[in-house]
Amino acid sequence: MSGAKIPPRVLAEQNSRTALTLSDPTSRGRKLPQYTAAILATLGALSAGTFMSWSSPAIPLLQDKLNHFVVTEAQGSWIGALMNLGAFLGAIPAGFAADRFGRKRTLFSMGFPLVAAWMLIAFSDTVGEIYAGRLLGGMGVGAVSVVAPMYIGELAEPHIRGALGAFFQLQITLGILLGYLAGMASTVKALSLICCAVPVVYLVLFVWMPESPVFLVATNRRDEATRALQWLRGPKYDLEDELTRMQDTMEESQRIQEPVLTLLRSKGVKRALVISLGLMTFQQLSGINAVIFYSGKIYANVGGRLPPNTAAIIIGLVQVFATAASTQLVDRAGRRVLLLASGGVMALCQGLLGLYFYMKEAEFDLVYFRWLPLVCLALFIIMFSIGFGPIPWIMLSELFPPEAKAAAAAISASCSWLLAFLVTLGFRRMGTTLGIDGAFWTFAIVCVFSVLFVAIKVPETKNKDLEDIQAELCGRRRQGEQEVMNRAMSSFPKPI
Repeated sequence: MSGAKIPPRVLAEQNSRTALTLSDPTSRGRKLPQYTAAILATLGALSAGTFMSWSSPAIPLLQDKLNHFVVTEAQGSWIGALMNLGAFLGAIPAGFAADRFGRKRTLFSMGFPLVAAWMLIAFSDTVGEIYAGRLLGGMGVGAVSVVAPMYIGELAEPHIRGALGAFFQLQITLGILLGYLAGMASTVKALSLICCAVPVVYLVLFVWMPESPVFLVATNRRDEATRALQWLRGPKYDLEDELTRMQDTMEESQRIQEPVLTLLRSKGVKRALVISLGLMTFQQLSGINAVIFYSGKIYANVGGRLPPNTAAIIIGLVQVFATAASTQLVDRAGRRVLLLASGGVMALCQGLLGLYFYMKEAEFDLVYFRWLPLVCLALFIIMFSIGFGPIPWIMLSELFPPEAKAAAAAISASCSWLLAFLVTLGFRRMGTTLGIDGAFWTFAIVCVFSVLFVAIKVPETKNKDLEDIQAELCGRRRQGEQEVMNRAMSSFPKPI
């Protein structure tokens, strides 16, 4: 019952004395404030999506002879890849800044480099200025990719944490679609200024959101944490139990106070880091960039006559709807099921695409199979968008304890962006060396390994408190309510 204050249950009562009481675990706060905070926090991800798709419509405009300076093919590759390199550089210090200055303040401040980057690109007169804008914007994107999942994971209740965490990837896909739509503009300046509106709106709206209650408790600002949590959960929600659990977790984290390298060597953190790095690696090496890169060629192979930008908009729409579906599925089906299904179906689609292009090169008659590439393309994008697209970012906020979250999240996110940079820059060479069929078969093998990795290494985190997840990763089980009740009962004098 959303927003309702359910009376606590009395565990024991004797001689007119009431023993320990526990808040009812079915008590839940209001969803709307939590959804609002998550949506506004991920407007930075919406801006990230526009940076990702901007190069697709912009580079042809920059290579047009009518442009006041002409970009070469090699320069175009660097323009596309430099955002990922900037994101790698921006992700490294972002977690530490979030611990030092707060999640909200760090996220909000990233709006300024995003605006500056778009303005630099919009009014550029040289390729070097575009390089600088892409690098600067990428740094803001990388920081947002680290801090936004942390912020959402700390403000959300367990039963909707997956749905809210999926907003990060959903906003990226919406940003990609917006970038494609803005590509209908006739100049790079107009295209860039349209994209610049997103971080401006982000700066205007996100400033009104509360700080993470977990960060406020960690910095001994309990009164502020109470106000923030009350806003997020609603005025009728009983905060005491949740605040107490936060306080206990923070006290344990502060008691540890070990160097970062020592923390990263602990059993639970090491296991979480392996899982997070593995998911990020398989996300980038799944072939999503290859499929989108060859989407125009795939469409042309089945006799499509739509302009490339229109075809890109259709692909963007498929991504948005599939990712939106994942916000409903991730807390119902669970993370593991969606990851296993995602990896398996993507492997099948990549294998069939490789087979199609191999048979096409061998001049087989494929007149009855011209539908196959389009079906594989659509199915691949759908399965990526409900599995390996959003879930690695969701689990980034779930797997690490507070004392190691900043460092581990920075490592995982920077790994993801570094791989994206290498794949974006080197994919053309891969297609030339292995052929289109060989490239797709290689990605199919990677997807098969992703299924094995998830089956062996990745735990289910659906509907679990962050403390429960940490206990499972460390190989221990938390005390259940029954054990707490037994201890409470044993503390009373035995009746005569």
